[in-house]
Amino acid sequence: MIRIGQIGLGHNHGEAKMKAVRKFPGLFEVVGYAEENERWIEKRGNNEGYQGLQRLSVEEVISRSDAVLIETDVWDLVETAQKCINAGKHIHMDKPAGGTLTEYKHLLDTAEAKGLEVQLGYMYRYNPAVQKCLELIKEGALGEIYSINAEMSTFHPPAYKNWLTNFGGGIMYILGSHLVDLIVYILGKPKKVTSFLKSTGLDGIHFSDNNLAVLEYEKALARIFVSSVEVNGYGRRQLVVAGSKGTVNICPMERPTVMTWSDTSMAEIYQDKKITVPVKDLTGGERYDEMMQDFYAYIKGTKQNPFTYRHDYAVQQVLNEIIGGVKIYGKNID
Repeated sequence: MIRIGQIGLGHNHGEAKMKAVRKFPGLFEVVGYAEENERWIEKRGNNEGYQGLQRLSVEEVISRSDAVLIETDVWDLVETAQKCINAGKHIHMDKPAGGTLTEYKHLLDTAEAKGLEVQLGYMYRYNPAVQKCLELIKEGALGEIYSINAEMSTFHPPAYKNWLTNFGGGIMYILGSHLVDLIVYILGKPKKVTSFLKSTGLDGIHFSDNNLAVLEYEKALARIFVSSVEVNGYGRRQLVVAGSKGTVNICPMERPTVMTWSDTSMAEIYQDKKITVPVKDLTGGERYDEMMQDFYAYIKGTKQNPFTYRHDYAVQQVLNEIIGGVKIYGKNID
């Protein structure tokens, strides 16, 4: 049994993580949660995921826990996580990592030196179709990877777009980080990054809401497109991985998840030849179940985290390069 608490209600995925943890009372004993900002208590303190839990101070959560869920506002993630690591606690930290690269590297280096688990909350690591794609790559079924096309867009309401003005890079920083995570895992760090961060000004809100990044490798190209102004962008979220032996296309990514596969035996120049690969379509309530079960297994040493400290740092380095440096302009939660 692992004693676990949560610090922060400000991250948009925080309640879902707590709900996932509470599904597994045989693995986790929840000690409570901490939130120092009363505005978040007003907004989320009575949410279902926190019903029946004790509200504690940050110090009490850290002292009573073996592991901590770091679910603060993005700008407080690394600072809060460092407190937990300094105290010898394993952490699940939501994404993207805020703070400077120096601060983040110090966090990861300290955790590694202490033998503490750091799990990042990149949800697509646990998407069944993405996991199947990664298996095919590992088996060599796609051959040498030449191309990745990744898109993660939404038509966001004004309130969410106002919140995104907190961040340099806007929606690329918040959603594009998911795609950087997968691309760096598959291809490693690129040799060159070129980005195009555009502001449409839709609804009179000005931030980077229409973004493209191209990551160049020796032979491969990876393209990331992220938008807050694409009607039905959610339905076009996709990951396309193409190699010398085959192509995987996942689109949509979630609800429903649709995955197709083509290999050279099907190749026709002017025909759409593919097979549909059956994969589980996770509901919103299932999205983090396996992630939290793995967090337990990583801490207990029964499973090794494939996303290493070096990988997680490389993701933040590439994201930093795409958006021209991590900049957080304010702390507007409304």
